[in-house]
Amino acid sequence: MKTTQLPAGRPFLALACSATVLLALTACNKQDDGKTVGQSIDSGIAKTEQAAKDAGNAMKDASKDAQAAGSQAGASVGEKIDDVAITAKVSGSLAKDPDLSAIKINVDTKDGVVTLNGPAPTAAAKDKATAIARQVQGVTSVNNQLMVTPG
Repeated sequence: MKTTQLPAGRPFLALACSATVLLALTACNKQDDGKTVGQSIDSGIAKTEQAAKDAGNAMKDASKDAQAAGSQAGASVGEKIDDVAITAKVSGSLAKDPDLSAIKINVDTKDGVVTLNGPAPTAAAKDKATAIARQVQGVTSVNNQLMVTPG
């Protein structure tokens, strides 16, 4: 079955066409239900208006749901970008430090929590890595898992 979609921005045209068809069908109704033609038309208009209100409310609800979903998706993408930026800044700061630049420190960030893994030449270097990571904007805490391995 082929369906035809109306162009965006034409819901009122569709509503007007529906109302016209409904009115025409109501006027052509040969059944004697005790209503005059005017009463039947009024009843059809009332039903059409109610259907339009219901459709409008459904569209508003769907719009709110879509906005909420979009906001949540945007927040989680923003958090991932922030975590990637934090990881890059911490890694860059560690690479600039003369005591830490020669060692391979793995930096991971999840929701602003930075985890450091790898070797550290001294306990002082391990502590310095924590201090450097804490200075990066967006870092909420540092989980320093560096292992002191004197070389």
